[in-house]
Amino acid sequence: MLHLQDAELHTNEAYPGTQAVARAIALLKAFSDAQPEWGLRELAQATALNKTTAFRLLSALEAEGLVMRNPLSGGYRLGVEMVAMGGTAMRSNPLRAVSRPNLETLAQTVDEASTLEVLVGSQVLIVDEVSSRHPMGMSQDVGSRLPAHATATGKVLLAYAGEGGSAPLPSSLVRMTEKTIVDPVILALEFEQIRQRGYAVAVDELELGFVAIAAPVFDRERVAVAAISIGGPGLRLTADRLPEVTGLVQMTARQISRQLGYWPG
Repeated sequence: MLHLQDAELHTNEAYPGTQAVARAIALLKAFSDAQPEWGLRELAQATALNKTTAFRLLSALEAEGLVMRNPLSGGYRLGVEMVAMGGTAMRSNPLRAVSRPNLETLAQTVDEASTLEVLVGSQVLIVDEVSSRHPMGMSQDVGSRLPAHATATGKVLLAYAGEGGSAPLPSSLVRMTEKTIVDPVILALEFEQIRQRGYAVAVDELELGFVAIAAPVFDRERVAVAAISIGGPGLRLTADRLPEVTGLVQMTARQISRQLGYWPG
């Protein structure tokens, strides 16, 4: 006898068109900042589809404006309708709407860029950012994905993920700089420290010269649904400033958490 979850999965697999939708989504998710354009053959290989199936799905997506062809190279890129849909999704995101005023205040107070990020697998996704006024400020684009183990926000979210412990790490961790922690044992120890003190710091771990401080944002179920951070060059975010900045980041995270219905206890 099938459990409800198994029955639902079986129903989804048997429902006409489900496989085509899943394959179309896989094609769209293959595009990234590192790979904004694909040739048909390469995209088919990357998504484990044959060329005929990939071409048929891409033609349907192109007709809806979700992908477009580069007239010079003939390669595929994400279309303008994806931009419109992404903007709608961001504007309707309640977490982003609640956090935005607090991020703006934090960025203005510290005079460095502030971000709101969520955990997606082994990466963090930047949901929102408020840039600093510095012309040489260090920032990341909204929608960018970064390796969680190399960022302050990612380490916070990994530390608080799961029931009573940190989230499992991928078998191979990318070393972004010589300071990136890639030893799972050392990371586990740091996750424990993060849970004890309530914040994470990353110095030169994502990029040499870049410093970030992050704190978790909790919802009413006391789940860490996001993290906020302040990040900037080490020349400005010096060791002397870190205690003050850390306090401001934690205070802002608590304010957002309470607006989401969280109450410590």
